[in-house]
Amino acid sequence: MLIYFAGICGTAMASAAVALKQKGYQIMGSDTNIYPPMSDFLIANGIEILPGYREENLRKIKPDLVVIGNALSRGNPEVEYVLNQHWNFSSLPELLKNYFIRGKRSLVVCGTHGKTTTTSLLTWVFEHNGFNPSYLIGGIPTNLSQGARFTDSPWFIIEGDEYDTAFFDKRSKFIHYCPEVAILNNLEFDHADIFENLSMVKKTFRHLINTVPGNGLVLFNGDDSNLREITNGVTFCPTCSFGLTEACQNIAKNCAYTDHGSSFELNGITYSIPMTGELNVRNALAVTSCALHCGLSPEQIQSAFNTFKGIRRRMEVVGTKSGVTVIDDFGHHPTAIIQTLAALRKRYPGQRIWAAFEPRSNTTRRNVFQKELAQALGQSDGAVISAVARENLLSKEERLDVNKLVEDIRSDFHIPAAHFNEIDQIVKWLTSQAKEGDIICAFSNGKFGGIHHLLLENL
Repeated sequence: MLIYFAGICGTAMASAAVALKQKGYQIMGSDTNIYPPMSDFLIANGIEILPGYREENLRKIKPDLVVIGNALSRGNPEVEYVLNQHWNFSSLPELLKNYFIRGKRSLVVCGTHGKTTTTSLLTWVFEHNGFNPSYLIGGIPTNLSQGARFTDSPWFIIEGDEYDTAFFDKRSKFIHYCPEVAILNNLEFDHADIFENLSMVKKTFRHLINTVPGNGLVLFNGDDSNLREITNGVTFCPTCSFGLTEACQNIAKNCAYTDHGSSFELNGITYSIPMTGELNVRNALAVTSCALHCGLSPEQIQSAFNTFKGIRRRMEVVGTKSGVTVIDDFGHHPTAIIQTLAALRKRYPGQRIWAAFEPRSNTTRRNVFQKELAQALGQSDGAVISAVARENLLSKEERLDVNKLVEDIRSDFHIPAAHFNEIDQIVKWLTSQAKEGDIICAFSNGKFGGIHHLLLENL
């Protein structure tokens, strides 16, 4: 059976494509955004990537099923050809639900932030202890070397994204994932291109909760007021909270974490993780709570924590040159940027941290977070912002005002800040500012013009 992925270089699409190839399917696909790490991952696994979307790609091979990525819409040449030919097509979440998740014990990790780290850590806890779970993660965990695998295990662990499924299915992806346990890390406004306001985000999370069975569990961050609101009054399935403050009352009632940000106590037992920062402690707390619910012991959980090696593009050290450390981070939401910078402060105490930010996501390209981005980037010792991605597709009234962002950072936080349209100008500015012992963290949900390696070449 030949399965063709239109939009194959998306993180989840590529991971699923490789996992399906390992199960014996023939896999091909196309994309316009072909860049590492997913392109390297696909090529290393023998999957051909056709550049661009063209009718000829499909006409030559006549696939049995076409999986259409959620970035594609009507007017795309491959979409139009599939529809005109009346071929079998599917979204990726539909494919997963119907062929791989149905009948499994599905653990779905959701939230605005921390999904990839939490899913990776939870998967490693199960894998390390011999459960051989199926999984799908929106990134590449170092321990697992790939972002997806489908096994005969009764367990399926998956990152549940609230973004819409496809152009023909506007429900959130996580609606398809049949959760036995739904882990809700946090809830904030994001994805301004598909959600009008925070209320609409809450609505889709309520829809997810409605899919949890009576013998399942909604495990939520009790420190998050939005999650407390949407879980209040739920009676058709059990709910349980975890958290670090007194606002959380259930499983993590007595939980506390240490100031150095790499350990926490739950039910009288102390756990430690090889990561720093409150965001990672909270992710690990969610994992611990879920694993205990599923029957694992504290010793099994800690043993997995001891050997966890992290995820690509989450505070990932790319290299060090002339005493300056360059870090790649997927952060593209103000809260995520603040939390990452706070974690870096703990990892590199007393060292200057420079932030380079690419407004590339469909939310940060817009001015909905104009003030919040200034507050987030202002937590660094100096910030530089690139051009707004695809700015020609946005009106001036809705587009992020990068010049104002720079002005606000300078005036409110009294740190160096700059804006350049070209990557080489950003590299030149950063290399002129940075000194031995400094940290440069590049924030983007894309490749950021290869800035990490350009920095290392020019430092």
